[in-house]
Amino acid sequence: MSTEQNSDVEKLVKMIKEMDFGMLTTTEADGSLRSRPMSVNGKVEDSGAIWFLTYGESNKVLEAQDHPQVNVSFSDIKNQKYVSLSGTAQLVRDKAKIKELWQPELKPWFPQGVDTPDIALLRINAEKAEYWDTPSSFIAHTLAFVKSVTGQDSAVRDNKKVALL
Repeated sequence: MSTEQNSDVEKLVKMIKEMDFGMLTTTEADGSLRSRPMSVNGKVEDSGAIWFLTYGESNKVLEAQDHPQVNVSFSDIKNQKYVSLSGTAQLVRDKAKIKELWQPELKPWFPQGVDTPDIALLRINAEKAEYWDTPSSFIAHTLAFVKSVTGQDSAVRDNKKVALL
């Protein structure tokens, strides 16, 4: 992996950690798409892979097992930062990994903690991602206005496609 690509992956991982909540999109049996909010709890691997604590028999897991290709999109509207990550989903029932990723804030969803029946992990093995990072400051908006008047690109945004395999 090139230095520039490493830098892009590092930025991607940092952005996901800061945004935390994303919309996980799976494919239903009839081919329709379904999205739901999920939290990575600040746990993102250096490779861009992400983990969600879930129930092993939940609809999202069953859908992901039938159609493993998924997407997770993150947004921070206030700061004009966005990430779209695609990859394959994998059900993991490793108790040690569940304990490693456990946080007390998860207790409302998993009342018995790591011993909650059917608790599992859904690992998203990241393959591709794209991010948009646009400063939301007054200056950035002013530069965007200048572009609209002059037609000259003000280069106030950062948009990259990142291959993660």
